[in-house]
Amino acid sequence: MGELHERTFVAGALAIASAAATCVALAPTASAADVGVQACVTSTLTTGYRGSSTILSKANSTCGDLNLTYSNGTSSRGYDRYAGRLLGSGGWFTCAKGYVQASDGNHSVNDSRYWLCTDVNSGTRFGIASYYDGRDTVRNTH
Repeated sequence: MGELHERTFVAGALAIASAAATCVALAPTASAADVGVQACVTSTLTTGYRGSSTILSKANSTCGDLNLTYSNGTSSRGYDRYAGRLLGSGGWFTCAKGYVQASDGNHSVNDSRYWLCTDVNSGTRFGIASYYDGRDTVRNTH
């Protein structure tokens, strides 16, 4: 009776191992579109005066927007207005949101007031413009 019990146990263990292997084999794989996608990327750049600034490319990330997450104006005013600018087939244009006022300091990536551009495709060239003066230091999470 002991030998039969051991054989039953071994057979049961093999069945469980086989089922587990089948589950692993059926696990979804990453699609070609997901390869190289990273978490949000933060870049520091210098603004231009009502025009483009340092020019960067939108990262291939989970963030679809250009989010102002830090700003430091060059004036003693303590704030400036910032606009996201994208390079399209017709040249540079300001995103639909226009200029957004931001005090010097950090801004939450989750605060929609600081989403300068939305639904930006990976690889799109972008910059940030200042309204009152240029050469401000900003960080953009994209």
